[in-house]
Amino acid sequence: MFGLGPFEMVVIGVIAVVLFGGNLPEVARKLGGSYREFRRGLNEVQQQFRLAEYEAKKTFTADDSKPTSGSNDEDDDEEVTGPKAPKFTPPA
Repeated sequence: MFGLGPFEMVVIGVIAVVLFGGNLPEVARKLGGSYREFRRGLNEVQQQFRLAEYEAKKTFTADDSKPTSGSNDEDDDEEVTGPKAPKFTPPA
């Protein structure tokens, strides 16, 4: 766990008992509650990013699939297809 061996875990446990003594269960409970709140806040931020990403993708795909106007005006066709260059005729 966390790259710690059994000896290191025992040493950390002994230090925790010496420092906190009888308050160790209360300290562990507070630490667990703080960790839970941190994870909850992190999940909310991730959810907001996912929602923003979804909305951005939805907007871009809606712009790509947007139908063009129904008029058959030649000027509109040129704008949609892009500029046209004159045909090249080689010298004779």
